[in-house]
Amino acid sequence: MKILILANDDVGLYKFRKELIEELISQDHEVAISLPYGKYVDPFIDMGCTFFDTPIDRRGINPKTDLRLFKRYRQIIVRSDPDMVITYTIKPNIYGGIASCMRGKKYSVNITGLGTAFEKKGILRTIVVVLYRLALRRAEKVFVENSSIKRELLRHHICGAGKICVLNGAGVNTSYYSYLEYPKNPVFRFLYVGRVMKEKGMDELLLAMHRLKTEGYNVILDVVGRYEDDYTAVINRYREEGWLKYNGFRDDVRPYIAACDCFVLPSYHEGMANTNLESASCGRPLITSDIPGCREAVVDGATGFLCKSKDADSLYEAMKKMLSTEIDTRRAMGIAGREHMRRRFDKKYVVNNTLRTIDISRNSL
Repeated sequence: MKILILANDDVGLYKFRKELIEELISQDHEVAISLPYGKYVDPFIDMGCTFFDTPIDRRGINPKTDLRLFKRYRQIIVRSDPDMVITYTIKPNIYGGIASCMRGKKYSVNITGLGTAFEKKGILRTIVVVLYRLALRRAEKVFVENSSIKRELLRHHICGAGKICVLNGAGVNTSYYSYLEYPKNPVFRFLYVGRVMKEKGMDELLLAMHRLKTEGYNVILDVVGRYEDDYTAVINRYREEGWLKYNGFRDDVRPYIAACDCFVLPSYHEGMANTNLESASCGRPLITSDIPGCREAVVDGATGFLCKSKDADSLYEAMKKMLSTEIDTRRAMGIAGREHMRRRFDKKYVVNNTLRTIDISRNSL
């Protein structure tokens, strides 16, 4: 079977879908990928994938560039003539879905999150809803990463319930993200991994940390990730004060997880936050927002603490509670969190469930 995968970023596809692609290739399927060129494209080619370079403007709706993307998808589909198209993220989902539908191709869509367009009424949400209706009308399956996304799709009459399959995100490779011995740090280290942006709760995290430091708590915040919004000035100020360590983007976050006492992600919205899964799999307690896509990773009080989204006071209280928790209890919380990952989020289960749901197997050849 010839399979075409449409995505918007090589890093995300490699980090979160590599095992799925490896399994497809191991089953003798021909796999082509379409996304902007990046450093992880060559490893995909080495695995045996065919690559189609496809520039994408990831943010906002620009009719000119989006029409160009749609035409590019049509060209790629004609050229590669796939038996199945699999799409990830909003623009590949929409324009790749519409192009696949027009060419009469079987296709499945993966919605990892609905983003800010669905958070409030307005013309942008109306446009996205209409485009999604067009894109999903002939989809074989629509994979979503939490039940809240499913409810939104049904509420806006975007597709029928029979098409939707809820997965536990992309899952986590519990072998790669193996248990890391809990540290004995002289200074308590919180860790944030992700894009540095408002919607990930960066404002609330910095406010809570500043309050803890002002009250005399001996804490450090490690930030790992690239800037999506401009936080340069405030982060530089707190770096100079000595309690914030900005590390930029890192291919391998495990050394930072190993060094931390607690992982924190106060996000506003998520499909399924992979950084929560990775940190929990390594045996670290979590503090994260009590929202779909975050709360699933935590057994509140047993493997970490939940806080209110967009609420710096709630986050501060959760962080202070973690600071007051004995190290042996925190270590036990991390071990329990890893077991939670192994039971519910193991990558092997997610990959097998995906292939079974869209009926891609050796018998499909």
